[in-house]
Amino acid sequence: MPALDFTKMHGCGNDYIYVVATRARPVDPAKLSQRISDRHFGIGGDGLIMLTPSHAGDIRMEMYNADGSRGDMCGNGIRCLARLAWDRGIVKANPMVVETDAGLKTVALNFDGDRLVGATVDMGEPILDGRRIPVNDDGRIINYPLEVDGRKEIITAVSMGNPHCVLFVPNSAVFQLQDLDFAALGRKFEHHGFFPKRVNTEFILPVSRRHLKMRVWERGSGETWACGTGACAALVAAVLTDRAERKAKVELRGGTLEIEWRESGADANHVFMSGEAIEVFRGEVEVGEGEIVPVA
Repeated sequence: MPALDFTKMHGCGNDYIYVVATRARPVDPAKLSQRISDRHFGIGGDGLIMLTPSHAGDIRMEMYNADGSRGDMCGNGIRCLARLAWDRGIVKANPMVVETDAGLKTVALNFDGDRLVGATVDMGEPILDGRRIPVNDDGRIINYPLEVDGRKEIITAVSMGNPHCVLFVPNSAVFQLQDLDFAALGRKFEHHGFFPKRVNTEFILPVSRRHLKMRVWERGSGETWACGTGACAALVAAVLTDRAERKAKVELRGGTLEIEWRESGADANHVFMSGEAIEVFRGEVEVGEGEIVPVA
């Protein structure tokens, strides 16, 4: 039976199964992602990310969530993909340009001497226009009242290449919720009619103007221990609502990310994210006959 080589990696606990698909690729990566992401019967992860050839950048990131849906962008995932490309000798440029479904992103690997310790990603400019996020309303969605399951919630919506709904909480109660209760809460936002393409939802406690604490529900994957695009969206929303400075750390269940929304200079209005990129293990998974085809 054929086998597919993979690498398990994570950024702050946001874990994906990585496949180098430069010579051969799965016929149905969405179905494969569902199978191998299962934490009981598969490898276990928040989804599948494939490193594929690119005509526009150094490499391309092709991403599938754990439920098989296509992902546009993942901040933690792209850092790990860049490390994978570097470690395997596929890309020797630093910084490198990664093509994603949300456009081209620049990733700079960070070293402590010869040791690779993480990466900084230029996540680009946040999208704040409602219809482009998308949500079902015009203009900026800042401190916006939204009825969710009979309650009025105050949200701020941001896209970082994928849609985010940010809620600021007054205390740590949401961080104490049991997994099933948090899942029920997250699904109410993910499938709300206000979000035509579903939504990632961040619950944010401002600890200080330079420290945000976050718990996240990701569309297509459920609760994850970190979300890079979500951390970026959280900082943007915190700045827009005067809760944070333009540079702050975002504390997630799996670790901490450094986020900066630059105000001036050549990179004005761009959001930069810095964090770890860790290889957990490598292996191979059996696949059926005809499930892998050569890359043309």
